[in-house]
Amino acid sequence: MKLRKFLGGFLSTALMISMLASCGGGSSSGEEVGMETGAGEDASQMTMWTFVELHGQFYEDMLQRWNEENPDKQINVKLNVMPYDDMHNKLTLALQSGEGAPDMVDIEIGKFPSYLQGEVQFMDLTSYVDPYRDDIVSSRLDIYSKDGKNYGIPTHVGATVAFYNTEILEEAGVDYTTIKTWDDYKAAGEKVKAIGKIMGCAETNNAAIYDTMLAAQGSDKTDEDGNPTLDTPESIKALTTIQELVQAGIDQTIPGGHPDTEEGYGALNQGDYACVIRPLWMTSRYINYMDNLNQKIAMAPYPVFDEETFGQSYGGGGTGTVVTLEAAEPELAAEWLCWAKLGEVGNEQIWNVLGFDPCNMALWEDEELTHNPDNPINAYFLTNAFDVLNQVKNDFVTIKSTSGVPTVNNILCTVTLNDVIENGVDPAEAAKAAQEQAENELGLS
Repeated sequence: MKLRKFLGGFLSTALMISMLASCGGGSSSGEEVGMETGAGEDASQMTMWTFVELHGQFYEDMLQRWNEENPDKQINVKLNVMPYDDMHNKLTLALQSGEGAPDMVDIEIGKFPSYLQGEVQFMDLTSYVDPYRDDIVSSRLDIYSKDGKNYGIPTHVGATVAFYNTEILEEAGVDYTTIKTWDDYKAAGEKVKAIGKIMGCAETNNAAIYDTMLAAQGSDKTDEDGNPTLDTPESIKALTTIQELVQAGIDQTIPGGHPDTEEGYGALNQGDYACVIRPLWMTSRYINYMDNLNQKIAMAPYPVFDEETFGQSYGGGGTGTVVTLEAAEPELAAEWLCWAKLGEVGNEQIWNVLGFDPCNMALWEDEELTHNPDNPINAYFLTNAFDVLNQVKNDFVTIKSTSGVPTVNNILCTVTLNDVIENGVDPAEAAKAAQEQAENELGLS
């Protein structure tokens, strides 16, 4: 396969400033800004919303490529970057009123099931997905689907790995490659604690660690009907493990409540935490916000409860991009969107531009792409991302995205984890209370 030319200025500050300055960097003002697409005056005009600033660079690149290859179907897009809650709330209001929705919009995986209830206000993209279907991880299409119809286009696999600060671990006398179970992790954490450092990030307002522990036990947060399952033995075990690590002084609450925040980046960049467990998209955060950790971070499979299952991964996080029923030219929007996010070139650029693991797993074997020495992710990290991904690709576990998940996530991230981590509430009691609250809010009790 021909060596791909890496985009100059990967996630470059200059480009991001020029593209996002008028957006206020994701401020609530939500002003639309045009992207440099190379389109002519007669190009179709579209709007797009996102809550992730970095996605804009990928969309801009794919629009330029599309317009070069399709002179008769050129597209201009005005991008609106908004804060997470603001964007989803605004979208909900627009869809309910039938006015003001954009042509296309990124929707976070945890929010997506809410928009599939009742009559779906998004275009059925099934026929536009079909040309790419055989090359894409089917589970990442399924999570944005309903009744066999594809409504959202995935951005990445979201394979979760452990990011280890080797500088801290080496000082503590820990070899990260020997950490396979949570017992190994705790033993390593005791050594890290002895040198005055923190092993891992206790997350009070994000369920990523809980989800990883739950999925590793073959369990889930809801059943097939979307009903909550928060008081299962597996859930209690996950909450208990999280609490024990905090009470032992192994893990500690990270500023911002989880590592993917401005405060979290600062704490990590200062070298305060030895381990972060997150999907591979966390690489972009390291590169953009943690200069001090360059050539100090190694990626590896995350710890599990049973060493026999070491080497699995949990597909965490995600963004499904949709075409709304208000789109002025829905067929063209759907054609471009699926080409951009499901085609081979688009999947290459999802890695090159965003640093995300592409849904086309055939590319994981393309060493010219994955081991390109000019790729800043390869230069930044001590281990190659795809060397790790290829260790775990045959054992992916998942948490279902059902209608009850948004309610469950909200309870976990606003009440349960805080109670377990900060207030010392017994995990079994916290799990029971979470189950009762979820059943009440979902009208099941």
